[in-house]
Order: sequence, then C-alpha cells, then structure tokens
Amino acid sequence: MVNPTWQDILSSLVAGNDLSISQAEWAMNSVMKGEATSAQLAGMLIALRIKGETVDEIVGFRDAALASAVPLSVDPMALDIVGTGGDPYGAVLNISSAASIIAAAGDVPVIKHGNRAASSKSGASDVLSALGLNLELTPDRVAEVLDEVGITFVYAALFHPGFAHAGPTRRELAIPTLFNILGPLCNPARPQASAVGVGSRERVSLLVGVFQTRGATALVYRGDDGIDKLTTTGHSHVWEVSRGFVTEHDLDPLELGIPRAPIEALLGKDPEHNAQVIRSVLGGEKTPARDVVLLNAAAGLAAFDLAKDPEQSQRPLLARLREQLDRAEDLVDSGSASAKLDEWVAATNR
Repeated sequence: MVNPTWQDILSSLVAGNDLSISQAEWAMNSVMKGEATSAQLAGMLIALRIKGETVDEIVGFRDAALASAVPLSVDPMALDIVGTGGDPYGAVLNISSAASIIAAAGDVPVIKHGNRAASSKSGASDVLSALGLNLELTPDRVAEVLDEVGITFVYAALFHPGFAHAGPTRRELAIPTLFNILGPLCNPARPQASAVGVGSRERVSLLVGVFQTRGATALVYRGDDGIDKLTTTGHSHVWEVSRGFVTEHDLDPLELGIPRAPIEALLGKDPEHNAQVIRSVLGGEKTPARDVVLLNAAAGLAAFDLAKDPEQSQRPLLARLREQLDRAEDLVDSGSASAKLDEWVAATNR
C-alpha cells in the first residue's frame, strides 16, 4: 500500500471524510518525527476539530504516539488519574495530581502521566514541580521511584519527545485539540486502571471507545459543569468500562454526603498557588477543595479495584465510591497522604 501524503490527509479531512487507522498512524508518525510542518499540523488539528474525531482516528494517533515513546519498564497493574483539560474555565485546581497522591498513600501503585499546561494555567508537571518534585529523571529512575514510594510521574515531555514538535502549534492555536484526548491514552507504562476526566461532552465517546476496543478498565467521567473531573458543583456522569462493556452512571455528590460547592471554589491560579492548595488539602484542611479531591481520589481507588476484580462492576457504583471516599478521608486525616507527598519529593531529589 502506498503511503498517503499530507495533501491526501488534508484533502480528505476538508471534504469531511474520516481517516482510517493507518492514515491516522501515518500522520502522527510524521508529527512525531518532526516531518510535518506547523501549517500541516494546524490544518489537521482544526479540520479534525470541525469534522469531529472518530475512535479509529484516535486509535491510530495513539498507536503511533506509543510506538515512538521512550519505553518504561514497570508492572502495568497500576493506576493513572488524569484529565484531558480543555474545561471552559481554564483554571481548575490540579485535582487529579492531589487525588493521585492520596491513592498512592493507600498502597495503590500510581503511574501519573502528564505534561505542562497547554489549555490551562497549571498542568500536572507545573504543579508537581512547584511541590518540589524533580521531574528531570531518567526512565530507569522513574521506574525506581515507583518501586521505592509507590508513585511516580511520567513526564510526557521526556517520554514523548516527538510531542515537542506539536507544542508550538498547540500553544498558538490555544484551543483543545486531539492532543487533549491523546494525553490520557498515551501513558507509556500502559497502566491497567485509569480514572479519566473529560472536559468536552462530545469527546467522551472517543475515550470510552478506545478503552472499550482495547479491553481496558477505566472510569471516564465529566462534571455537568464542564470540568474534566467529578465535580461537587452538581451532578457528574460516569462511564464505567470493564471487559469491553460500558455502563453509564449519574452521580450526585449529595448522595455521598458531599455538599454543593460554587465553581469558584474549584478554580485555581498559578502552579505555586495550586501547590499550596494541595498541601492544605493533604494536611487535612476542610474546604470545598478537599471535598472534590477526595471524591476524585475515590474514583481512582474504585478504578484500581475494578481492574483487580472485574466482578466489582456488579456492585452499585455509589456503594463502591462511598467505601473509597471513607478510605481516602482516612488517608488524609491520618497524615498518610501528606507523608506520601514528602516521601515522593525526597525520592525524586535523591
């Protein structure tokens, strides 16, 4: 089969046609190798956004990105709590990062994948750096940190060097693109449990579809307020993916005893501010930020339990989240979560 060209790719997309898996793979390989021009990449990203991406396209892009990633040799029975970004506020607190630390304090191996902010004020690596972590680690050291403290960070800028070719274009476009979808799907550790927040309602089906076709275990969720988290401002929707099946749930945090919060209470600022909020939450301060972090930590813990025991899907999700919420609260109030953060920071700086 003759390889496509960028003219083929762009002409097809402008005509409103979907790319095949192999066409998407070819295009992403071109981006990862630095062969695509900024105009070609921008044209593809905008055309896909207007047309609407498909599951096959995301599968092709993901496969190409993972094939070019730096390998990470770790046990994949682990958890990643991550969000796509792209919410309408652009400044939500780094909830997934805080939730990841709580999950790790509960002896759940966490392999967090993330990058610097592209569509928000503070990405995962920004806030973790502000918390004192050294992110410039070799792949071997990243794996060692997981063994030592039960949590590690896979910095996309180091493990996906090809993404650097897309960085300037993404920043100039300044809108969510397919890369926001790819981020949660491209952890080179390929963790078997994922808790993934999606900002765009239209894109939920893409992530759910990829997890489903791959036979993966995931809780995919979105706050009805538009944030890529389980929210406490109102209801959230959760799509539970296990063994190729998908179950949709509606979640009202009031049913878990969590009071409503205004959206302003969930918004952050720069990485230094968000890092201070995380330390306050892990230190036991009772605020709306604590409530939303605990709720998302509970989702991560539930996703990991589901990966270990798929029969958990037969139990009501609300009951499972209630159990894990109690567990997350104990991990914070006992000081275990705060100690886990200190242990993690120390390990990355040794």
